[in-house]
Amino acid sequence: MKKLLLISLVLVILDQATKFFIDGTTNCGAAFGILQGFNVLFIVIGVLVAGVLLVYRKRLEGIGFYGGILLFSGVIGNLIDRVFLGYVRDFIDVGFWPSFNLADSYNTIGIFLLIIYIWKYENKQSKIKK
Repeated sequence: MKKLLLISLVLVILDQATKFFIDGTTNCGAAFGILQGFNVLFIVIGVLVAGVLLVYRKRLEGIGFYGGILLFSGVIGNLIDRVFLGYVRDFIDVGFWPSFNLADSYNTIGIFLLIIYIWKYENKQSKIKK
């Protein structure tokens, strides 16, 4: 638990620092700006996701553990914005993609790693059952 919290703390501080020092845009919705005005819903979902990750953290190992850390950090980083500002601050703009922030990157990479972990875990479990 200490490792999870320490790494997450560093990632969240990095996310918040970049949002503070770099001007960007505000996003009151979700990915790609969809569902504008549903901030309370995103806060509830964020709290639930963070809670589930804390509950299941001991079951994650290897790539799943790091995916969980990234997802947890991204959720917390954007939750801080939503709770205290009412929107998420986006500042990374690559031109062909909607603006995003480090927390969004953590979420995307974390989910990708968790999908790989689950896929490997399911394959491992199916081989054990045979």
